[in-house]
Amino acid sequence: MGVNRGVENYRAPVLTASLLAPPAVCGLLIPFREHFDNANAALVLVVVIVAVAVFGIRLAGVLAAVSSAIWFDFFLTVPYDSFSIDNSNDVEQAVLLLLIGIAVTEIAIWGRGQQAEASRRRGYLDGVITTSQAVAAGASADDLIEQVRAELVAVLGIDHVKFVAGSNRGGGPRLNPDGSVTRGAHVLKVDRDGLPTNAEIELTVQHAGEVRGRFLLTAATRIARPDLEQRLVAVALADQVGAALTTREPVDPHV
Repeated sequence: MGVNRGVENYRAPVLTASLLAPPAVCGLLIPFREHFDNANAALVLVVVIVAVAVFGIRLAGVLAAVSSAIWFDFFLTVPYDSFSIDNSNDVEQAVLLLLIGIAVTEIAIWGRGQQAEASRRRGYLDGVITTSQAVAAGASADDLIEQVRAELVAVLGIDHVKFVAGSNRGGGPRLNPDGSVTRGAHVLKVDRDGLPTNAEIELTVQHAGEVRGRFLLTAATRIARPDLEQRLVAVALADQVGAALTTREPVDPHV
């Protein structure tokens, strides 16, 4: 979500540049259009499209591709200053410019998505490592639980997390060690429908088969759809707390 907000901050200027940069570049090439092959001009415009596409805004990349093809035709193909094209090679170059521009945009967006996914996974790993370090450093149970509560809210994209000590279990939905979410015998389709919003979801805190408590997860104000990887990270964080509680108890059993 932070990435999306960052994109929105520069969306308007990027869209403007996607429309204005191609005719500006074509205008700069006008004095040389009699002296070089149009294929070279098309390559220059591809660079312009790439420069726009790297921002990861699909509409901007498509607009840059369309604008490049149009102004390439108008300024750099015979007859000049006209939207008609007499040479079949120029037609092919204009079409290829449009298609390559759209393809480059899609590749750039895919690359940004992969980068965002890698960053997200690194964040999950950092959370687990930080918790492990807190356990190793002998952090108090209350501090550790508070830290994991914050991590669970961030990882699962939910509203609130509460810890309850003890081995008693409720009858509500449960996030299981394999990452599945069940309500009774029914497996919920979290990826499709999201986490339940009408009940707290139990995440058992245990170690070596001994239940030490539960995190109660609340996702009431919005639909949260954590994927399997996110849910397994949540289980790993709870297990860290379970390991720590074998040697220390929280001061407040209802954190």
